[in-house]
Amino acid sequence: MTHLAPPADVALAYAETRQRIIELLRSASADDGARSVPACPGWTVADLAAHVAGLAEDVLAGRVEGAGSDAWTAAQVDRHRGDTLEQLAGALDDTAAGFDAALPHIPAPVNSQIVMDTVTHEHDLRAALGKPGARDALAVTVGLGYLLEGRAAKNPESVESMLALNITSWDLMRSLSGRRTREQLSALGLDADVVISAMAGSPVTAPSEPVE
Repeated sequence: MTHLAPPADVALAYAETRQRIIELLRSASADDGARSVPACPGWTVADLAAHVAGLAEDVLAGRVEGAGSDAWTAAQVDRHRGDTLEQLAGALDDTAAGFDAALPHIPAPVNSQIVMDTVTHEHDLRAALGKPGARDALAVTVGLGYLLEGRAAKNPESVESMLALNITSWDLMRSLSGRRTREQLSALGLDADVVISAMAGSPVTAPSEPVE
């Protein structure tokens, strides 16, 4: 059994998420760009948008060495330093045609990983702007599938236990992507030790303070 979504769903999920992010950025005020993003310590809303746009730009340009590393994401933020939210929305919109053509050729699970990263940051952005929504979007299903697939390869029993709980896909995705504290994980009925230990060696960790 695989938890990964079909390629067509992955492509649609990314396109929908990109459009929602563009709309969020274009509806924000100029001052919102300087807002801090609780889920991404050290980043502002503008920095987060720079990463999302920069990821698409780098994939299209073939700049994928070190993908996911701090240096890779920092270069994206630096490249768009000083851009307004409108300019960042435009930069992301400019990648649409090329990325939509390229994504179907990116193999699994990397294609789903891109959606997971992007939808995770969509909700980081929503939390920073105080604009919740899209919690039942296709991208949440795709992103959660990627996270579950990785965990199932190492600890299938833990995945079965998680799925047996009465937790929404959105809450489970946020939990597995490092957006829930130990206390929040336990309150959801998850084994916090298991969830947090599985993050070892990944770019995410459980926060010490609630981010939503």
